[in-house]
Amino acid sequence: MPLGPAASSPFIPGTTGWTADDLDDPQIERQWENGAYEIIEGVLTTMAPAYYVGGKALFRLMCEITARVGQAAGSFCPGAEVVIDQTWVIRADAVFLTPDQEARQTQAALAAGAIDPNRKRILIPPLLIIESISPGHEMHDRRTKRRWYAEFGVANYWLFDAFARSLQCLVLENGVYREDAAGSGEQDVRPSLFPGLVVPLKGLWAS
Repeated sequence: MPLGPAASSPFIPGTTGWTADDLDDPQIERQWENGAYEIIEGVLTTMAPAYYVGGKALFRLMCEITARVGQAAGSFCPGAEVVIDQTWVIRADAVFLTPDQEARQTQAALAAGAIDPNRKRILIPPLLIIESISPGHEMHDRRTKRRWYAEFGVANYWLFDAFARSLQCLVLENGVYREDAAGSGEQDVRPSLFPGLVVPLKGLWAS
């Protein structure tokens, strides 16, 4: 068996040859968890910085949706790691899984050899991923991650910008995202993902 990065490369951003399987090594995972990293085309990379304002507004958005659609519809997980393929491990700001998807995630984790499926990174396309856009890194979310999530088959991708005070809801059709709903400032947003859901943006920006 050839030696992988876990045995031959230092844990330094910019090094190549990394895969999702390397993160199963306890020593590698310990270093991974101590920072904010992603694996992009086999390259270990650092993530854009997170800001309190964006995180606070995103948390309010998740709470607003959960309160209106009910927990039976599914659950959010902030900061979830998604394995798009072996050389692409992305940390999404918020992931929403339905109960059926949670069951399929468990099955996928067991099929991948996980001893504890609850500790396995997400292996299936979630119903919804929300990215909170960081200043200076807008194109990463608006273009690059948009393409990655479309290729992975994520049915709904929302771009949430607490600094521009906007929400854009995209839905996947024939492998390409189209805008389903959008709003800014104090507008209400009505995404078709959850029938009858109205997201009042005004309350998300309050200090």
